[in-house]
Order: sequence, then structure tokens, then C-alpha cells
Amino acid sequence: MHSTLLASGSLALLAAVTAAAVPAPGEEKIPVLVIGGANNHDCEWTTPALARALSTSGLFQVTITEDPATMLAEDAELARFGAFVLDYNGPRWGEIAEERFLSAVRGGVGVSIIHAANNAFGGWVEYEKLVGLMWREGTGHGRFHSFDVQITDRNHPITRGLPDLRAHPDELYHRLVPMHDAENRVLGVAHSAEETGGTGAQEPMIVVKSYGAGRVFHTPLGHVWRDTPASRASHEDDQFQNLVVRGTEWAATGRVSDGLAKPNSLSAAEREEGWRLLFDGSSTAGWHRHGSDAFAVQGWSVIDGCLVHRAGGGGGDIVTDDQFGLFELAFEWKVTAGGNSGVKYLVQSVERPSAMLGCEYQLLDDSRHGDGNDREHAAGSLYDVFPAAKAPLRPTGAFNHSRIVVRSERIQHWLNGVLTVDVARGGAAWEVAVAESKFRRTASFGLHERGHIGIQDHHDEVWVRSIRLRELER
Repeated sequence: MHSTLLASGSLALLAAVTAAAVPAPGEEKIPVLVIGGANNHDCEWTTPALARALSTSGLFQVTITEDPATMLAEDAELARFGAFVLDYNGPRWGEIAEERFLSAVRGGVGVSIIHAANNAFGGWVEYEKLVGLMWREGTGHGRFHSFDVQITDRNHPITRGLPDLRAHPDELYHRLVPMHDAENRVLGVAHSAEETGGTGAQEPMIVVKSYGAGRVFHTPLGHVWRDTPASRASHEDDQFQNLVVRGTEWAATGRVSDGLAKPNSLSAAEREEGWRLLFDGSSTAGWHRHGSDAFAVQGWSVIDGCLVHRAGGGGGDIVTDDQFGLFELAFEWKVTAGGNSGVKYLVQSVERPSAMLGCEYQLLDDSRHGDGNDREHAAGSLYDVFPAAKAPLRPTGAFNHSRIVVRSERIQHWLNGVLTVDVARGGAAWEVAVAESKFRRTASFGLHERGHIGIQDHHDEVWVRSIRLRELER
């Protein structure tokens, strides 16, 4: 038997938040078994890649088997795993191994079906019932290319709060075959464009179902062909990694961890410390369009407990009704692939819609957006004025945690528990930095006694939630 075990390796609201989602105190990591060893695709590369993505999330204790026929037949304690992650498309496992696998799933062990695992085991009826949508006669794909995956069902833990996947590089399966009247629930689709060799139809890319007591997550994404290193881009896309992590956690537990366990809420202790919510998670109360008395009529909406601006939706910048002087602000955010936005503070009121001027905490997909190469424009910077120290970003599609602290003589930015900006407010160094920035003609930049908190319409998609603030005395 060939199996490998991979080692992965707040003060209430103000606790340092790490870049990876981790189990809550007292919770153990979820044991998962990644099943590889045979595939018509490059499983020698993809199986370890899947294991790394799961392990790096901090949620899972990962075991790999490259000999599932032996391990599944000999291991009498398969129920100890929270989920099986299938990266397998090869010979049958044998009667004993197959029955133990099915028995474990019927008993509640989850399953993640990745890409060509839906090609496997033609004629094994129970496996086909378990997967539901299979690569069988008539199934195909066009050329490898980048495409969007649209979330069509948000009333599920995997997709709740998950933006669409943008420009994901992959092979797009079409005409997957429904098997044996098995029920499938499609959560996300992609357009199979005729010009790339597709069908012209919307094809399922994120699917869930059940098999006995077991939860099944299925994505046909994740194509990597042997001797074609460029195709590894499918797995290297952190949007795909995040989807696999979310799907596998749901398959194992029925829930998905993404950011604060109770977003848009405050504990009794936090209220006692003076924290207040600036966004209630369900309405735009307390916000208006910058330069207007009313909220934006387009572009902005409340989705899954988040203030969301849709790419290209317009609507303009939005600001809080109230103004604040010295404060500590905390919030969670995510942008779509290549996205750019910002949270601004000490924003001054204007009589008509115009550019929102104020200190900006940059929200950015550093890895895809060109500004990510400039530390003065990178995520967590005081945009164009002071550079951000390097801090780990969560995968695209997962929530980051940020803090801004404004005191009379100092400003700090924090990103996922890392202090990225720590500067004296006012004084010679401040004056020089502002004079060398695009804000050199903005009077009293960053020195106003009070101002609004604002979220930028930078034409990209941004999700913000758990926006809370406490005022400081100095």
C-alpha cells in the first residue's frame, strides 16, 4: 500500500488574522484522502498539486494514496476521513475496495470529483450514480482557453459569497451525460463558446449532490495534460484552488469557512469596547453616493451579506452618512481576478458626484493587476503615498481581513494580521510623501479632523462586509 501523509504547515476582533483559513481553537484539521495513481491526465503532477492546495489552506490533514485498490481494500477505518478527493481515472479497484469505498460514502464520508475522475469506471453503475454527470459517449471539449465561471445558485455554502471565477484557464467539458436518473444540483456554469470548439451552451462547472449520507462536490475543471506544462495554469489559478478547498470542506463537513465565523455582527464584549457596525449585512442604510444625498441607483447591491460593486456597473463611490475623526476600522474584502478598489477615509463632503478624495487603503489582486508590482499601489498600501510591506493575500475569491488605525499623530494599515503601513501623520516625511504623490494638490491631505469612510467604484468587482469601527480618543 502506497500512501503519504502531508504535514501542513485575538483579542476578539483585534486578533492577528493569518493568510490561511484555519480551524477554530479546539477544532482538529479535517482528514482527507487524495486518491491518485492512474489517470489519462498528468496525475503525477495534479495529485500533489491538489494535496498542496488543500494542505496550504490550513483546514486539512492530507493523505495521498497512489494505490487505491490496495489501500481501500485493506484499510478498515476509511470512515476516519472527512472526504475522498478523486484525481483518478484508471483500472477498477476490485470488489472489496469498491464496496468499502461506497460503504464509507454512504455512511457520510464526502467526495470531491476533480476533472477526469468523471471519466472513470464505465459500467460501474454505483460510481456513475455517485458522480451523476459523467464523460461518456457524446461528451467533449474545445481548446484550452480562459473563460468565466458564473455562479448561478448562491443558496449553498460553497457558492455563498463566492464571486464568479474570471478568466480561468482550462479545458471546458461539454455535454456531460446524466447517469441513472441521479439528481444533480448545478451551482455554476460556463459558456462553451462555439469559436473555441464548444457547444454554444452553458455547461455545468460546479455541481453538488448526495450519495447516501455522503455529500458529493464535482467540478470538471482542472485539466492538466502530460508533457504540456502550460496546461498546469488550470491548477495554478488560485480561484480553482479556492473552489476545491471550499468544495472539499463542504463535502467533509457541510459548511464552508471563509473569513469571520459570524460576519456583520458584534459580540457583547466588542460592543462594550465601543465597536459599532457600519453595515448591517442586509441593507445600504447608513451609506450614500459620494456627492449625493441618496444611495447609488446602479452598480452597488447587497449580496450574501456583502456590499458588492459589480464590474462596470457604474454607480460611483459610496460613503458613510457619518463622519469620523480618530478611529479603528476593521473589515473583510475580496476582489475578483485582476480586481482593483479601495477603502478611503477622512473623505470630505462634496456638493455633487466627483472623485472621492481621501487616504486610500488599496484593495487589489496583486498577482494579476499591474499595480501589484508597485508597493505604493499594492494591497494594504496607503495608495500612492506610502508603500505596503509584503503581506500574504488569501486566494482570489476568499475574504481578506483588514484594519485601519487613525490616530492624531499616526496611521497604520494591517492586512491579514500583518502591519503593512505604519507612518507618522503630518510632519516632514508626510509632507514629502504627499508632495511626491498624485495628491500633492489636495489641501490638507490626510490631515482633516473628520471625514467619511468610503468604498471606491473603480469599475471592478469588489465585495466588502463586516465593516465595523470604534472611535479613539487620541
